[in-house]
Amino acid sequence: MPGISGTKGRDQRPGCDRLCRGFARREFDQVAAWSVDRLGRSLQDLVGFLGELHAKGVDLYLHQQGIDTGTPADKAMFQMLGVFAEFERAMIVERVKAGLSRARSQGKRLGRRPVGEAVVARIREQLATGSGIVKTAKVLGVGTGTVHRIKREMSAVAA
Repeated sequence: MPGISGTKGRDQRPGCDRLCRGFARREFDQVAAWSVDRLGRSLQDLVGFLGELHAKGVDLYLHQQGIDTGTPADKAMFQMLGVFAEFERAMIVERVKAGLSRARSQGKRLGRRPVGEAVVARIREQLATGSGIVKTAKVLGVGTGTVHRIKREMSAVAA
């Protein structure tokens, strides 16, 4: 399930969804994961995932923690690790929010630097000549989102 945050639900994690469909079809009898936080960051999601596994008779092995949920003690340990994973996620969110708040209070500008008027004018010229969005962005060294935004603004003015 690499590449997609554990904070996302199963419906937004294609690898997790394939895994769940696989054990629902009883294609395997044990799931191995590196760590509990790779499975999810919400205790509710983790307990639900473990419940689905056990309903199908599939055990879970967590390499980093050395836990095999086939035993009652390890099952309880898995749930405790889930609590800590959820707590860790909440702490990360709080630290990020505090850092952003501190930066704002110090007068720092957050986000990307604004595109200068000269660049905006050149983007408009390129688009007016029929140049594509990707080509315009590449030629002028800006993101495609910036070119899309300016093109939308041009369309709104024209309408």
